[in-house]
Amino acid sequence: MAFSDKLKQLPSISHLAELQLLDAAGQLVASIENKPGKAGSLAVYAALFAKHGCINVTAAQEGLELFDEHTAAARAHPGSHPNIDRLLAVITSGEALSVKLVTA
Repeated sequence: MAFSDKLKQLPSISHLAELQLLDAAGQLVASIENKPGKAGSLAVYAALFAKHGCINVTAAQEGLELFDEHTAAARAHPGSHPNIDRLLAVITSGEALSVKLVTA
């Protein structure tokens, strides 16, 4: 199933303005805004957070599956998909990221 089809199965993110990712020290690592070009990543990360409570190795592996065809592109061209690169980094490092949801 393609990424666009998987997105349709994820919970709505219309109530979110952004999602913030924090490291173990509570420092902001990244934020994903609810805007065109980023909304798909926001939906994936929000769904992973809802299911796992953070972005840990298990959540990151599931996220790579959700991103589907974009995961292969990210692996072939590091830096072209930073939100997928971040999941790969979580898997490599084993260090989970906490999540803060910012409502609209």
